[in-house]
Amino acid sequence: MIIIDGSEGEGGGQIVRNSCALSLVTGQPFRIINVRGKREKPGLMRQHVTAIEAALAIGGAVCEGLEVGASDFSFTPGRVTPGEYHFAVGTAGSTGLVFQTLLMPLLLAGGSSRIVLEGGTHNMLAPPFDFIAKVFVPVVRRMGAGIDMRLVRHGFYPRGGGRIEVDIVPGKLAPIDCVDRGAVRSVSATALFAALPGNIAERELRTARNLLPDWPEDAFAMHQLPEGQGPGNALLLAAEFEQATEVVTGFGKLGVSAESLAKTAAQRMAGFLESRAFAGPYLADQLLLPFALAGGGSFTTVKPSQHARTAADIIERFTGQRWLFEQQPDGCHLVRLAGG
Repeated sequence: MIIIDGSEGEGGGQIVRNSCALSLVTGQPFRIINVRGKREKPGLMRQHVTAIEAALAIGGAVCEGLEVGASDFSFTPGRVTPGEYHFAVGTAGSTGLVFQTLLMPLLLAGGSSRIVLEGGTHNMLAPPFDFIAKVFVPVVRRMGAGIDMRLVRHGFYPRGGGRIEVDIVPGKLAPIDCVDRGAVRSVSATALFAALPGNIAERELRTARNLLPDWPEDAFAMHQLPEGQGPGNALLLAAEFEQATEVVTGFGKLGVSAESLAKTAAQRMAGFLESRAFAGPYLADQLLLPFALAGGGSFTTVKPSQHARTAADIIERFTGQRWLFEQQPDGCHLVRLAGG
């Protein structure tokens, strides 16, 4: 059994999700101690428990010590069974994080699957639906996977109530090289809001427009959602390149002004546009798992985060693969498999 200290590296929930996915794919059991040991509230939260329960359901697995707040649990995988699954994360727990746990095992399960996830779709500290669907999934499709995602209903913190549906058609993942993102094709800034004053979205767009002066006027738009899907607010900044897409999101939060939210998001997008990297910091975290299961490939990214390095460490524990982060002359980092 693989023993993992959940306080090492970035010390968060990513260790839990990647370990479950890798365990189901490789058939190796594991135990995590000091779960989320570097978080202000350590231990398993509701959304982590749901992700593990989902992994148990699709993989015929057994888990000991599974409960909210647990700091130690063990996971023994069974056989992954493709099929139709429905999981409710509860309140605004992230549907995207549960999706990340399930995708790779179901892609390699030998049959088609459909999963319905209910909960939060646009959460702080988690990839929103738009990022997963427009940034991450297209790369995995290029590797040979069949994935179709639909956002049925938005779900914001703290109410939740969102719904996404995913159809998965398995295929053998092939290594690909994602070094050059190509030229910019289009840019957009969309302010989503529900059950909140429209001037919040207007102020966000005005601030973003001032900080992204090269973006055309028609790139900025407001999108009011039905009141029943709120209250909630998010600013989505997207840049589509010939070979890649980046989405930067700012989430509305009590105590954070519209101007501050938009400034942070616009500065992050401007920084990415100044680089030549294929993947931003969050995409780099997520690409490591499918690239590892494809057995190779490479991609360029900005300065690797602690999340990415921790993901690489967990992958090495389960597969023996060692992924390298090599700084290039232009400031980007090339991520590749050692010996590949």
